[in-house]
Amino acid sequence: MPSALLKDHTVILVSGQDAEHFLQNILTTDLDRLAPGEARPGALLAPQGKILFDFLISRAGENAFRLDCRAAVADDFVRRLMLYRLRAKVEIAKQEQMLVSAEWGGDSSASQSDSNSVTDNRFVDRTVRRRYDTTAAGGDDVANWHALRIAAGIAESGSDYQLGDAFPHDVLLDQTGGVGFQKGCYVGQEVVSRMQHRGTARRRVLLVSADTALPASGTDLTVDGRNVGTLGSSAGGHGLAIARIDRVKAAMDEGKAILAGDVPVSLAIPAWASFTFPEQAGAEEA
Repeated sequence: MPSALLKDHTVILVSGQDAEHFLQNILTTDLDRLAPGEARPGALLAPQGKILFDFLISRAGENAFRLDCRAAVADDFVRRLMLYRLRAKVEIAKQEQMLVSAEWGGDSSASQSDSNSVTDNRFVDRTVRRRYDTTAAGGDDVANWHALRIAAGIAESGSDYQLGDAFPHDVLLDQTGGVGFQKGCYVGQEVVSRMQHRGTARRRVLLVSADTALPASGTDLTVDGRNVGTLGSSAGGHGLAIARIDRVKAAMDEGKAILAGDVPVSLAIPAWASFTFPEQAGAEEA
């Protein structure tokens, strides 16, 4: 089975008798739906609804949870969690020795009973797994891992968007099980719920394709010189972008070229996503 050691990721362990209640009240993920052996995406939001930290969360035994996040922001994430801890009986600690790897393809049945390996629920075919270990079990197939993630339409902070600059709907957390719309309140919940119920989400992750290699992450997507989105990570002629789907639809309807820098591109919604391009192109975001 191909695998990649993700050296830019680390694990924060939240444990203790109040761990689930504590996290359920601040994170977007609905932990009532988080089964053992699976990892779900999620975020800790600012009160205004934008993503401060993104992660994969999984159970690490009784009253314990792993938060798999980018190593570059892990210390800040720990400090933010500490601010919310108050009198909750929880321990919050970065796992300095824990290594994170991704595994995909092949026969994953041998991993199903491995307590250090969990299914990454962001991938609809459920063939991608996350492994947590103190030994370097992951391979060096990092380029193919990112190509797989990009082809699946899975955006991550750092490479596809900046923390503090995106709502959960922008990066499809509402589509991948990263937002619990039936759970109670959490930080930023009012803004996210309003976007969901009013259907006002206009910025979305889209698949990008081109006949040549795509330019660098952060390059503007434009139509007639007007910005319609921003390119994220890419692998050759395939990539991800966060774009205004109303403006993209208008360009498509009018047969206008969409450019990433000076490279003509095509944009598409991931096949597994439930949202569509708006019927009335050009409607402004509420």
